[in-house]
Amino acid sequence: MNANRIGRTDVMVTSLGFGAAPIGNLFKSVSDDEAAGAVATAWESGVRYFDTAPHYGLGLSEVRLGRALADKDRSEFVISTKVGRLLTPNPSPTGSDLERGGFAVHDDLVRTLDYSGDGVKRSIEESLSRLDMDYIDIVYVHDPDDHVEQVITETFPALLALREQGVVKAVGAGMNFWAPLLRFVERCDIDLVMEAGRWTLLDRSAQPLLDACLERHVAVVAAAPFNSGVLAHARPRPDDHFDYQTISPELFLKATALADLCARFDVELPIAAMQFPLRHESVVTVVAGIRNESQARTSTAWMQTGIPEALWEQLDNFGEIAKGE
Repeated sequence: MNANRIGRTDVMVTSLGFGAAPIGNLFKSVSDDEAAGAVATAWESGVRYFDTAPHYGLGLSEVRLGRALADKDRSEFVISTKVGRLLTPNPSPTGSDLERGGFAVHDDLVRTLDYSGDGVKRSIEESLSRLDMDYIDIVYVHDPDDHVEQVITETFPALLALREQGVVKAVGAGMNFWAPLLRFVERCDIDLVMEAGRWTLLDRSAQPLLDACLERHVAVVAAAPFNSGVLAHARPRPDDHFDYQTISPELFLKATALADLCARFDVELPIAAMQFPLRHESVVTVVAGIRNESQARTSTAWMQTGIPEALWEQLDNFGEIAKGE
């Protein structure tokens, strides 16, 4: 599988990244064996970039990922995790995190937002312990929607200091909204951004961010290539989800038109959706959530399937479709 460099760093990521939220029991439980099998199958298929976060399963994703990679040469893979949500004791556990956080795990812990410098250091120390590793390749500030100024003045300076110390190798931010990420790119010495769902076949609104990243040698990691479901099937369904909500009739028609276009070239919609983000020069990898061995095999096959250039030309010209347009 192709590998691409993160900005001006020495970190190289494969064109497909393993999104580890599902093995943190996102929405439903996954066994330890299933989680380990998913990572092993992705590894066998050439994936060497794995993305996790304390948020995912209240630390379970990090623990499982660390165990699954424990027998691998540390220099042969890249791990990213995130800061901004500390895990602290839950004073009022209910028995499950599913309703509050979306993960089918016991809620003995609770997420506490903390974008301070001290919070960054504590979060990374705890992630290193859960992963059982001595450094982290990439650290993202996780969804700082209402904390943009604090991230600029406190969070990134703390992360950049850790980068200088070699505790982390690359620093960035990950969000569903592209405009704050553009502010970070313009004002901070960061290496990459992770944008989720804003640079897909169906939503190309992050074009200004990607263009700015290319100009400044900041890498882009594209997450959520299926817009939370509607692009994951050969034929979109009216009850599919777009950004975790039932898709609107207008966007459903556009998704169906994309599927029809792909079908004319004997290419299934999710294959094109998986590969599309890499059409922009700034994008170095696509991160897709993987729950089990079957999804690992499917995702890697989709990434490695050839697509006729004539289809790409038509998809590229399909038109920029910004959410809410």
